[in-house]
Amino acid sequence: MSDRHPSSGPLVEGPHDPEHDPTASYALDRGYVQRLTERLVATTGETVEVRSPIGGQPLAHIPQSSDADVEEAFRRARRAQAEWARTTIDTRAAALLRLHDLVLDRQEEILDLICLESGKARKHAFDEPMHIALTARYYARTGHEHLDSKRVRGLIPGLTRVEVNRLPKGVVGVISPWNYPFTMALCDGLPALLAGNAVVAKPDAQAMLSALLAAELLADAGFPEDLWQVVAGPGSEIGPALVRRADYMQFTGSTATGRSVAQGCAERLIGCSLELGGKNPILVLRDADLEKAAEGSVRAAFSNAGQLCVSMERIYVADQVYDRFLERFVARTEAMTLGATLAWGNDMGSLISRQQLETVTRHVNDAVAKGARVLTGGRARPDLAPFFYEPTILEGVTPAMTCFGQETFGPVVSVYRFHDEADAIARANEGELGLNASIYSQDGRRARAIARHIRCGTVNINEGFAASFGSLEAPMGGMRQSGLGRRQGSEGVLRFTETQSVATERLMRIAPSFGMSDELYGKVMTASLRILNKLGRA
Repeated sequence: MSDRHPSSGPLVEGPHDPEHDPTASYALDRGYVQRLTERLVATTGETVEVRSPIGGQPLAHIPQSSDADVEEAFRRARRAQAEWARTTIDTRAAALLRLHDLVLDRQEEILDLICLESGKARKHAFDEPMHIALTARYYARTGHEHLDSKRVRGLIPGLTRVEVNRLPKGVVGVISPWNYPFTMALCDGLPALLAGNAVVAKPDAQAMLSALLAAELLADAGFPEDLWQVVAGPGSEIGPALVRRADYMQFTGSTATGRSVAQGCAERLIGCSLELGGKNPILVLRDADLEKAAEGSVRAAFSNAGQLCVSMERIYVADQVYDRFLERFVARTEAMTLGATLAWGNDMGSLISRQQLETVTRHVNDAVAKGARVLTGGRARPDLAPFFYEPTILEGVTPAMTCFGQETFGPVVSVYRFHDEADAIARANEGELGLNASIYSQDGRRARAIARHIRCGTVNINEGFAASFGSLEAPMGGMRQSGLGRRQGSEGVLRFTETQSVATERLMRIAPSFGMSDELYGKVMTASLRILNKLGRA
């Protein structure tokens, strides 16, 4: 594996001499940080230091919010939402299209900030502004399709008119994770705004700057300033404060925390969407194109150093092609270029924190101690960055090992043989999680048939996750303990609406009339139902 060294970017200040002082090359401009943090609703006077995983240098001191600040954020959001709900879908869509162009215009700034906060490779950071541009354009262009009032059949054809309206929930709470700090901060809130809602967002502590830049871009695109509020603080305190006040909750993160969010929402009888953990499998069938399968498996397992909910951690390979696949997979993994920098050209960046590094190290060490074999990788690389860990392939992983069933959320993947496809399907469905899966086969029809037996919310054929993630009309989310609800597509915006049915009755009432007795009314209605059934009417 080849390594890369740091380079500087446009947001940094001071002497940019990475050969002599690599940390100085990544010091953010103080005025820039102040401009972003002023968007927070935070009056406690307390701050939390955020350091970059690239070199461990401080990036910012983030002001912290109190419960009173959360209350103030919701007060502002509700006031703005009342006016926003009266705007037209065309007005909201126009703002989304302006956001689309702004994100593309300012992508270098966005990429620098994402890399500084997360340590990911720049090509993986690029996925974030690309996804937000796609999301903004999709919902702007399809807003009327999803949200316009629709006529449906009434009780008595020609005499009963029924319309179904989509009304905004009100103020949506969004709790977003650190692994994709820009796109996860925005992608769920954009359809909420299109539907006429306001948002109060609580990004993860490590990802605040990217989320605050997202809020700035929304304002620059013409969304009302108070429509999108941002608060900061410990998830255990600020998260419940959002749940207590929101009209709907969107959470992306761990299954354990998702359960707590769902419980809080259930107590208030409000809805929620939850995208939670995954222990995602790849099935490499005997007729797979092995070069494509090996290349795709590298991207699926090691994009963003494996810190991706839909990342692959298990690969089941048909016995007939196992050795040939493994040879290609290991070779491609060992050819990856590793580095924690702002520059293009790295195939994998750093883990985001010491906690993630400790989890990955513990999972690999436990597996090795219990008999698993490391085919490549298997060690930390502090020479590249404080929390860097090599892309790692394990063989011989058994149920006794922690990484067999628990999500590692790092650059670690286990490879297994299978002898028949029914066994592979059963093993892919093991456990309680069901977020994403992948099938490699040159027979697309057969692969799609197998996909129907995989208990995951998304299944990609001959691709790891990008095909479903980038197809904005396709709903995305988890089955079983991997979550509730779906982002993207029609479901992704309708979850932020209340359904209202308005029925108008004309000429006659739905009750005995014109001197008709109750008994005669019952007979007439019975005859009408029989006639409608014979006519094939719903």
